[in-house]
Amino acid sequence: MAHQDETRTAYDSVVELYASLFANRLETQPFSRAMIGTFAELVRATGNLRTADVGCGPGHLTAMLHELGLDAFGLDLAPGMVDHARQAHPALRFQEARMESLPIEDATLGGVLAHYSMIHTPPGELPELLAEQVRVLAPNGLLLVSFFGTDGQVPVQFDHKVAPAYSWPVDRLAELLGDAGLDPFARLLHDPSSDRGFLDTHLLARRS
Repeated sequence: MAHQDETRTAYDSVVELYASLFANRLETQPFSRAMIGTFAELVRATGNLRTADVGCGPGHLTAMLHELGLDAFGLDLAPGMVDHARQAHPALRFQEARMESLPIEDATLGGVLAHYSMIHTPPGELPELLAEQVRVLAPNGLLLVSFFGTDGQVPVQFDHKVAPAYSWPVDRLAELLGDAGLDPFARLLHDPSSDRGFLDTHLLARRS
């Protein structure tokens, strides 16, 4: 997990810029809003409102989950992001944490949101990361993972503006979710209207 140190340092160096660029990005991202809204509705239906926004960055989606009726809290690798989130959303809880070692008890969450927060994980390490998300989910708990999708057969590394990242074939990531003990039951792929060449992709899965 050595890449974690590089990623943490990279995000800590762009906290204010990142927050200014992305804090309101879902205002122009109707598909992401729709999937997060569906995720929140399904988590509410489980009766377990406790939800982690893993890789929460500046905390804007943690606040969105809270507004959608969930008992949401944010976790992020970068201490600078956590500090910003706490200042921007003082009524909510934020904590520094690694995604492969969450400070959460087994089987206690109704939901986990991973919004483009697994993209920096090397493919060989992703199964361990997914297993950790499953560990903290209660039975029937939900995971919404958003990422860059590719039409190829294997993950593709690319130069993300902050730190090296990977795009994934949707079927392959869905297969990894199944291997981790989740049931992927909904997906949304759409053109992000950019020259990046990847699809913005969302997978919604339920713990078996």
